[in-house]
Amino acid sequence: MWQASKDLTIVILLGCAALSLGFGIKQHGLKEGWYDGGSIFVAVFLIVAVSAFSDYKQNKQFRKLSKANEDIPIDVVRGGRRQQISTLDIVVGDVVFLKIGDQVPADGLFLRGHSLRMDESSMTGESEHVEVNGGHNPFLFSGTKVVDGYGELLVASVGMNSTWGEMMSLISRDTSDQQTPLQARLSKLTPLMAKIGLGVALIVFVVLLARYFTGNTKSKSEFGKFEGSKMKIDDVVNAVVDMVAVAVIVIVIAIPEGFPLAVTLTLAYSMKKMMADQALVRRLSACETMGCATVICTDKTGTLTLNEMKVTKFWLGRESVEDDAGYSSTSHCLLDLIREGVAFNTTGSVYRPSSGSGFEFSGSPTEKAILSWATLELHMDMEELKKQCVIQHVEVFNSHKKRSGVLMRRKADNTTHVHWKGAAEMLLEICSSYYDASGVTKDLNDDERLKFEQIIQGMAASSLRCIAFAHKQVQEKHINDENKYEKLEESSLILLGLVGLKDPCRPGVKDAVEACQLAGVQVKMITGDNVFTATAIASECGILRPDQEAKEAVVAGIEFRNYTPEQRMQKVDGIHVMARSSPFDKLLMVQCLKQKGNVVAVTGDGTNDAPALKEADIGLSMGIQGTEVAKESSDIVILDDNFATLVTVLRWGRGVYANIQKFVQFQLTINVATLVVNFVAAASAGEVPLTAVQLLWVNLIMDTMAALALATDKPAKELMEKPPVGQTDPVITNVMWRNLIPQALFQIVVLLILQFKGRSIFGVSEKVNNTLLFNVFVFCQVFNEFNSRDMERVNVFGGSQRNKLFWGIVVVTIAVQVVMVELLNKFADTEPLSWGQWGACIGIAAISWPISWVFKFIPVPTKPIFNSGIVNVG
Repeated sequence: MWQASKDLTIVILLGCAALSLGFGIKQHGLKEGWYDGGSIFVAVFLIVAVSAFSDYKQNKQFRKLSKANEDIPIDVVRGGRRQQISTLDIVVGDVVFLKIGDQVPADGLFLRGHSLRMDESSMTGESEHVEVNGGHNPFLFSGTKVVDGYGELLVASVGMNSTWGEMMSLISRDTSDQQTPLQARLSKLTPLMAKIGLGVALIVFVVLLARYFTGNTKSKSEFGKFEGSKMKIDDVVNAVVDMVAVAVIVIVIAIPEGFPLAVTLTLAYSMKKMMADQALVRRLSACETMGCATVICTDKTGTLTLNEMKVTKFWLGRESVEDDAGYSSTSHCLLDLIREGVAFNTTGSVYRPSSGSGFEFSGSPTEKAILSWATLELHMDMEELKKQCVIQHVEVFNSHKKRSGVLMRRKADNTTHVHWKGAAEMLLEICSSYYDASGVTKDLNDDERLKFEQIIQGMAASSLRCIAFAHKQVQEKHINDENKYEKLEESSLILLGLVGLKDPCRPGVKDAVEACQLAGVQVKMITGDNVFTATAIASECGILRPDQEAKEAVVAGIEFRNYTPEQRMQKVDGIHVMARSSPFDKLLMVQCLKQKGNVVAVTGDGTNDAPALKEADIGLSMGIQGTEVAKESSDIVILDDNFATLVTVLRWGRGVYANIQKFVQFQLTINVATLVVNFVAAASAGEVPLTAVQLLWVNLIMDTMAALALATDKPAKELMEKPPVGQTDPVITNVMWRNLIPQALFQIVVLLILQFKGRSIFGVSEKVNNTLLFNVFVFCQVFNEFNSRDMERVNVFGGSQRNKLFWGIVVVTIAVQVVMVELLNKFADTEPLSWGQWGACIGIAAISWPISWVFKFIPVPTKPIFNSGIVNVG
């Protein structure tokens, strides 16, 4: 409330109200002298109260979203098994699992893990990564991030008692005041309107002052008639104060202070609705920027697909194993090696409750699918295997090499083995031999390699993700004496087998892709899968059409990387799929697209995606599979990892622009009409048609209430049939000028006719005529609110039944207007009207509807007519 009352115009109005109240009471006594000043006080209080309530609701929404942003799922051990909980529920004594990209949720001690390296720059400012282990550096601090390896943390302190909590308690974070680009663009209109309003107000004040002191005002007017020496000084000062109040309110009306409020309301409303639609907005401006998006670069796994992996193919050598008979005829030694490779070279886990109700698998979808297959089909006992072997070194999955490895020693025979798992065609390159189904080792010559490549391509063409397992026994001489394993053996490996994992496309993803394309937004798929899998999935999702040349539309990451800058710029628009891409390739594509003038939205889930997410105009991280580093680098978190949610975000982004334009059109209509009418009336008649209280009521309608009514419309379906909004397009379009000008002219003509001819037309007194004028003006705004709901459709009622708030505000506006006219005569300076006069007011105002319908049939050019620096403020 206090913040809202500190506005300069409010302070001036309060000063005028205080002076008016003092002189009024002195002149007419307390019983009747408080009306003028008290009315202004009450009107100002209402404006401040509504603004304060609006700010409170916004801040409450921001706090709610901020809390949701801090509610991060994390894996812990509870009840003897691994399970997922919120970081807000972590307690001292919990064992937390950490992997690459995680942010440490609490202070604690390193229990176990491999190759764990931390980014502690958020705490220490040092950019060099720190290795954490059970020896010389076992401490982990909240707020730091895992950049390599994995491990387990024993929680020692949480919340405000942790290092991060203590630091955050010293920092006041308030992002609700950040100005979005659209607010910045609209704020450039405000100085112009303020200058115009100040000029008109000054002229009005000077004209009123001159006419008053020359005796050219009427005794029954708001200011009274100046009668020279007969006048009391109190009456003169009171009249001058009333003129100042009117001039100040003209400025208030002229300044479109509702613009920032409307933008914030629209964004807050959109953020709330997007949250319900599984999209968490972390940065306000991302809502409106999404409305300008021309390209979406999306991941495949989990976004276009369900991320529900299942092993559907298994190859041993060049033979496909289809059923239990195939497994039973396979060499036991070979199956043991595969079980070892699965059990030790994983970041997932297997848990079987004591009740024997079934296995529970944890980890990434790929890890869970492989663990499930090995446990159920190969009868792998993970716990028993871990008792028989010791892990000596781990090389975690690398997005460049696209494989992970483990060095382990068997306790039984003290032999040491390397196991690798990763992308099939890339692992095949470092294998020199393979096992057949009987366990016999065979050379991998060129002919055999070609046959394996064909097997991999065949699985990929069936939309399967291909994973290979390889193995090698390491001799003692290859092991470092200091037990430091800087690099695992990765040459002359023996190929153990291949698995194909099916990840079906999400239901409705093809329709979502088509919706983007219809909206003028190009969809590009960037994936780590091979070219054949990527092409198959892209065709299934509708990203690749049958008529498109695969050679031009599909490219491998390394191929794109090796293009010259000129080639990249030339080819980037035609590329629809990038396969076997690295995070650097994704970043490179984003940079190229932005250089070509595109507004780029990018999805990412990995730590290495952070640069691309930051570089993009809109970074979209995945809520389920996304790392905390990716989420922190993004503007919006897609909570369900679903591409269809991106389309929802796109629609809401366009809705933000559309709603703001509705409000701007509505408010500028009132601005123009009010300024012109007040200027003409003051210059010609020496009085203004509306009193200070009436003008304040109109200002309340056009600022706060109209912002609430028009800024909370749901985005129409038609928005997704138009091209994206250009970031430098004018906020006030030709369509808006077409709608705005006739409505403003209509209101000006009606008000001036009523001002000068109303008494003779209706045969009423001056005060009743002023009430008629006030009533018609307010109802013009009510009808124009409907006109502003849709700038192009004739049917302005379409979808209005869904917006209960809009109807509520219309009803409240009419109800308050009736009360002001019929009951608050002293307060509002009005006279009660007859039923016929009410009907006349509504009938005159309703003419704005057919005017709107007629003018909406007039076509307008797409090129901006008024393309000045004020309108085109991008």
